[in-house]
Formats: sequence, C-alpha cells, structure tokens
Amino acid sequence: MTLPGTSSLPASPAAPPVRRRPAPVLARVVRTQRLTPRLARVVLGGPGMAPFEAPLHADSYVKLGFAPPGPRPLGPDGRVDADALRAALPSGEEVRMRAYTVRAYDPATHQLTLDFVVHGDEGVAGPWAAQAQPGDEVLVFGPGGAWSPDPTADAHLLVGDASALPAVAVGLEALPRDAVGLAVLEVHDADEEVAIDAPPGMEVRWVHTGTGVPGVALVDAVRAWPWPTGRVCAFVHGEAGAVQELRAYLRAELRVARADLSISGYWRLGADDEGWRAAKKAWAARIEAAEAAAGLD
Repeated sequence: MTLPGTSSLPASPAAPPVRRRPAPVLARVVRTQRLTPRLARVVLGGPGMAPFEAPLHADSYVKLGFAPPGPRPLGPDGRVDADALRAALPSGEEVRMRAYTVRAYDPATHQLTLDFVVHGDEGVAGPWAAQAQPGDEVLVFGPGGAWSPDPTADAHLLVGDASALPAVAVGLEALPRDAVGLAVLEVHDADEEVAIDAPPGMEVRWVHTGTGVPGVALVDAVRAWPWPTGRVCAFVHGEAGAVQELRAYLRAELRVARADLSISGYWRLGADDEGWRAAKKAWAARIEAAEAAAGLD
C-alpha cells in the first residue's frame, strides 16, 4: 500500500551487516621443539582453545596477539573479550599482532601447531617462540585462509622461502598422491632443510640464501624449470620483491591465469611487519592495475 502523496519507488536495499572478526581465544603453550637452528615449533592448546574453529585451507593462518601481562577477561562464549582487554592495558601498551600459517591442527585435542622463523632477538614472535615455555599464554585470532591445491590441475608449482615453508608443506601434503610438478623452498643453508611428505611426482628442490639477497635463488630456480604442458596451478609466497618478479614471469611471460595463481608477499626486505602491512594493500593494487592495463586475465 502506498500512502497518499508518496511515491511507490522501492525502498533502498539495506546495507549488508558488518562482519566482525571473531574474538580471539586464549591459548597456552603445550610443548615446543627446535626443528632447525632457525625454525622453532610451538604447539598451543589448553581449555581456552575449545571455541577455535578448525582450519579449512592449506594456507590457513592465525594471527597471534602478544599482550603485556595482566588479566584476560573472557566473554560468555569462552573467547577473550578483546575490547575489555585493550581497555585494561596500561597507557601506551598495545596487543601486537603477527600472522602465522597453521602447520597442523588436531580437533580432538584442540591443539594448534605453528612453526616460527627465529632470527635471534629480532622481531616479536620469533623471540617469543624461541623462549616459550609450557603454560605461556597467547591470543589466537582466526583462522583465515583461502587457498588449497586444485586436484584437477595438470601440474603444480609451489614456491616459498622460510616464511612460507609451513604453507608449502601443508599444500604438498594436501595434493593427490599422483600429482606432478615442482616445489622450490629457499632457506638459509642445508641445516634449515626439513622433511616434507610430498607426492612422488612432486620434485622438492631446496635452494639456499646464504649471504645473498633473499629471493634471488627462488626466482632463478623457477625460471630454470622447463614449463610443463597443460594447466599449471601455482602457489608463490615469500619476500615481496621476489614475489613481484615471479608474478611478472608467471603472468606476463607464461600467461598463467589469475584464477590459477595464489601469490602474495609475506614480508618485504627492509620493512618491519607493521610497515609492510601498512604498504601491502597499495602494493598489491598497483600490480593488479598494471596487469589489468596489460589485458591479463
């Protein structure tokens, strides 16, 4: 019914509801393990992990929140009341966030396995992981993620440095056992290589940074690979400069479709984590715009 003096134009559609990130869970360190001189494994668990949702993707990640000592107020759902926590922090203090790929998750025990690259006292999460003791607390946000290997691809290319090693390892484990292709992993030296369960047809090639520039060996190894026939799906993650160079090679030279490529700079040489997160969106937008202008699908 239309009231007198009014129009019968349809009402404007309601704005979509704003989706809030789920509140974090409170995890405790269950155990730790030094996998290599520069790679530390931390297993998180405890009753606070009960609300955590199982990861769905090979590149699933969580964000860890490192807060100063103090109370961790819980909401009725068993998750940490993040707003109340921030309000209780001393002036000038904050929850520092770092993102990490889920290496494994056991839904029966609610235990989450994460691997950390450790560079001495450099950074936030690395030093924490190197010194973590059973019972230590950390906030866990997530999980997020979007990529899993496509079993219908004719061949697969998985590329990453130490920061992407967990994601590449999970991706290799998720591939069909008859999958073929190449995985290239860049680590500091031979002491940093770890065992990975890859299908027999997936060559796992380790390259070493040593005292060189991170990413150079990755780019060289990918360019040297004889490109297979058929549809190749690729996962490429690591230092932003190397990722950008590999993206240009895959997209502009080899014409890999955007839908067949998961690619991102996990970090950037010369930038800290906060600085790279602030710049990353604009960096990615420039690359996307340049590809669109070049007519790449």
